[in-house]
Amino acid sequence: MEAKDIDRIIEMAWEDRTPFEAIEIQFGISESQVIAIMRKELKRSSFNLWRARVHSGVSQKHSKKRNPEISRFKCALQRTISMNKISKR
Repeated sequence: MEAKDIDRIIEMAWEDRTPFEAIEIQFGISESQVIAIMRKELKRSSFNLWRARVHSGVSQKHSKKRNPEISRFKCALQRTISMNKISKR
């Protein structure tokens, strides 16, 4: 897996509203593989913060726990991200 893909996976994993299923659709990796990447790439303290947030109920990382009114992976106002650069409108 390329560094740009790992960066994007980490970015998507940190986003509260991006479910693990969206990462699986885009990159073909499971939740356990995402956790393994986060554990490998982040500092231990950052990984612990992320895991605590995922399990806190604030995060909506699991689509079964999401509000059924949320049907998209990102905010409608979010700019398109390409190669980790935010495009201009």
